[in-house]
Amino acid sequence: MRIPFLSNWVQRQAAEAVLEERSATLANPDSWLVDWLMDGEPASSGILVNETTALHSTAVFACVRILAETIASLPLQLYQQRKQGGKEVAYSHPLHSILHDSPNEEMTAFVFIETLMGHLATWGNAYAEIEWDGAGRVIGLWPLRPDQTWVNRDANGAIWFHTIIQRTGDAVVLPAYRVLHIPGLGFDGLKGYSPISKQREAIGLTLATEKYGATYFGNGARPGGVIETTRKIGDQAAIDRFRNQWNDMHSGLQKQHRIAILEEGMQYKQIGLPPEDSQFLQTRKFQLGEIARIFRVPPHMIGDLERSTNNNIEHQSIEFVMHTIRPWVVRWEQAIKLKLLTRPERKKYEALFNVNGLMRGDYKSRQEGLNIMRQNGIINANTWLEMEDMNPIDGPEGEAYLVNGNMTPVGATGKGGE
Repeated sequence: MRIPFLSNWVQRQAAEAVLEERSATLANPDSWLVDWLMDGEPASSGILVNETTALHSTAVFACVRILAETIASLPLQLYQQRKQGGKEVAYSHPLHSILHDSPNEEMTAFVFIETLMGHLATWGNAYAEIEWDGAGRVIGLWPLRPDQTWVNRDANGAIWFHTIIQRTGDAVVLPAYRVLHIPGLGFDGLKGYSPISKQREAIGLTLATEKYGATYFGNGARPGGVIETTRKIGDQAAIDRFRNQWNDMHSGLQKQHRIAILEEGMQYKQIGLPPEDSQFLQTRKFQLGEIARIFRVPPHMIGDLERSTNNNIEHQSIEFVMHTIRPWVVRWEQAIKLKLLTRPERKKYEALFNVNGLMRGDYKSRQEGLNIMRQNGIINANTWLEMEDMNPIDGPEGEAYLVNGNMTPVGATGKGGE
């Protein structure tokens, strides 16, 4: 919560005192630090699954990228209520340029939002340190790594954020007013669940099938075989040496079709490939849908077009905006309003993403919809042009509102068109 200058100073002093008492180092970690140092755990498939290894899956990476880039591409602006009703962009408020243009000296708004949304989709939480000036105004936002940030509530009910300073490796503690926290789905109201952790088995199976396929083709897409001989090769060391030499010469796509020379009495026999092993592509396709389901991304967006048509893709895209993008957008908007605006400002200002561009549909349908609003006095010509990124009409004609019938100005209805 943004607070007045005096209260801001008091909380800052309290935070510094807590920081001195609760700081930890990698050499002497607190329990919370030990928690995030645990680097995931293996799934039943035997694959280590954590937020980093999960991104090795093309499906997981594609879903995270789609969510991050889509949210970051939406215009984010600060609006203020108008006395005559409605709202307008609050260009004069210093927070507007931070949200819309650049949150700090090093990042554009797109990169900042993309980074935090990537954290949200992967770790289930996004954190950014809030930089304040002496007057209690927000002057900067700096991303914090979610894998090195932990939130907890102390015995007095106060919320603190533990994080790591990269250049020193020291753990520090930040009070709640110093951190913009956007949590994903969670049941304690404090932090969100990691979708990677909660869906470890499904992601582990995806990684396992990819590894199996890579190993399979790394072996020249051939199963193993046996070499039979009528004479004794030697001790176990000699057998192991012969096996290793054979694998070095004939394993891998680049080594297939090499001519093998066997000693007298030796014969190579290839082991048949079980039919179920050759069906791993079906397993991979099934897992593609599983990953898309986790992130609520339409399958066609990550390359699965098996059940997609030109007609249903448009409807799937609209549902993607309504049921996937919209909830994320609301999380962002409400967190910004809570943490970056004062209580009095929240009654007048709000940050909003513009999702209209994602709902535009095809050109013909969009123009028909705008025409209906135009003929019913909902929008004027300049509003229509603005929605299409075109220049406005100079003069009162562009600002006039018309209604269906004789297309007369709204104020002239009931007056015989006078």
